[in-house]
Amino acid sequence: MTALLVRRVGLALIQDAGRPGQAAIGVGRAGAADRSSYALANRLVGNDASAAALEVVLGGLEVEAVGGTAWLAVAGAPAPLLLDGRSEPTGAVLALRPGSRLALGLPGNGLRSYVAVRGGVDVPLVLGSRSHDTLARLGPAPVAVGAELPVGDDTADQMRVDAVPAEQYGDRPVLRVVRGPRDDWVRDADALVATTWTVAPDSDRVGVRLAGGRLDLVDPDRQLPSEGATRGAIQVPPQGEPVVFGPDHPVTGGYPVVAVVVDEDTDRLAQLRPGEQVGFAWSRDAR
Repeated sequence: MTALLVRRVGLALIQDAGRPGQAAIGVGRAGAADRSSYALANRLVGNDASAAALEVVLGGLEVEAVGGTAWLAVAGAPAPLLLDGRSEPTGAVLALRPGSRLALGLPGNGLRSYVAVRGGVDVPLVLGSRSHDTLARLGPAPVAVGAELPVGDDTADQMRVDAVPAEQYGDRPVLRVVRGPRDDWVRDADALVATTWTVAPDSDRVGVRLAGGRLDLVDPDRQLPSEGATRGAIQVPPQGEPVVFGPDHPVTGGYPVVAVVVDEDTDRLAQLRPGEQVGFAWSRDAR
């Protein structure tokens, strides 16, 4: 059986399309943080749209093919690729023959790279998904040195292209937002779009924490019963620095949601590094 032997790793998680429909039992969807890059990597190797891949944060992964040839593609943050020490372009479909190694360096921009192997990473399903949920602690453990990741048969098509242009992430993206159900709980919801925010160091897959300004609550002592939460929801805790929910967000929350990032733009949010800046703009479609 073909497998990927992990020789080196920083932070890497196994992710797929997630586990929708489990909120009633307190389990969120999870899944790939940057869904478009995850989907592209799978398409490049002809995988099923829900095949499990590796979500790699800031490079640092090295894998070796064992038991057979593995076909790999990398999308998302453009990490430098070394195949047996030879430089290869990000976005190329690569043949990793038995004993060959692929190493990902530090990407020049972006945060998360996606490594898809033809057939998908074949680890056990948990509630219908192979995703690791960092909040619920469900799914396969974070990838560790020495792990052998079996390659499955989750293919849907032939490999039809051998490369695509690498993604580049520009400075200070402006993400579209719509007004949330509790925008009247802050004194000035427009301050959200008037402020240039900085991604805080303690951001993660649960939520992107923002610094550099504050949204003042009308009544800081007012209590809000827990309400259903969604990816992209922007909550305002008592200290006034917003938190944008990511793929591993809780299914409910007790802080007011003053805005929600347009779903399509949450993939770009997933590529922001701590210290980078981000802005918001009210979506014209919501006006």
